[in-house]
Amino acid sequence: LSHAKNALNKNLLKMMSKAVDALKSDKKVRTVIFRSEVPGIFCAGADLKERAKMHSSEVSSFVSKARATVNEMANLPVPTIAAIDGTALGGGLELALACDIRVAASSAKMGLVETKLAIIPGAGGTQRLPRTIGVSLAKELIFSARIVDGEEAKSIGLISHVVEQNEAGDAAYRRALALAREFLPQGPVAMRVAKLAINQGMEVRICIFCKSKQKSGWQQTIPTKDRIEGLLAFKEKRPPRYKGE
Repeated sequence: LSHAKNALNKNLLKMMSKAVDALKSDKKVRTVIFRSEVPGIFCAGADLKERAKMHSSEVSSFVSKARATVNEMANLPVPTIAAIDGTALGGGLELALACDIRVAASSAKMGLVETKLAIIPGAGGTQRLPRTIGVSLAKELIFSARIVDGEEAKSIGLISHVVEQNEAGDAAYRRALALAREFLPQGPVAMRVAKLAINQGMEVRICIFCKSKQKSGWQQTIPTKDRIEGLLAFKEKRPPRYKGE
């Protein structure tokens, strides 16, 4: 795919959808890192060469498929990290926005540039960017189709960590791995429930949420063996051995 700069075409979407499906049902998976192996490119957005050959009805169903795939990514039950070691534009940035956490190299370029093409972000960017950086800034970035680098992305809260790029070109991926290692020791059931509680909390008014979901989420962790193991490990002054049960 390197010749097409990881452009989002039918083939890449199909492969991603398959991968996300496999991850969804794999109980052994504890954290997922999305990265690119194409040097200098995370994902350049839609494959415009393919798009130009599509009939308008095809475009519509393709965008729906892209949106569904990005939503599947966002709904993965475990923590997800986007390691942005290169360019992430349009749909490419929308993919990264669907992850829980974004890490980027200072040299990476990011932007929702769709208005340049007289269209709008079609895979959740109009919802996820304002939730990430605030409404006014999101509007400014989308209205201007502006591209920001890693440093600016960090200063506006688009990414959580910025790192200097290294010789191998995988500095963001290495930072993502370090983050994943911080997540690994925690109770697997608690991680899934915490992610769900936060995600659902973002969707509803807080007063409604507090009465319902948080309580049921917390109740889900009570009967787990991991909860008992956590208390036992604390008492015995040793690291907990969580099994996801």
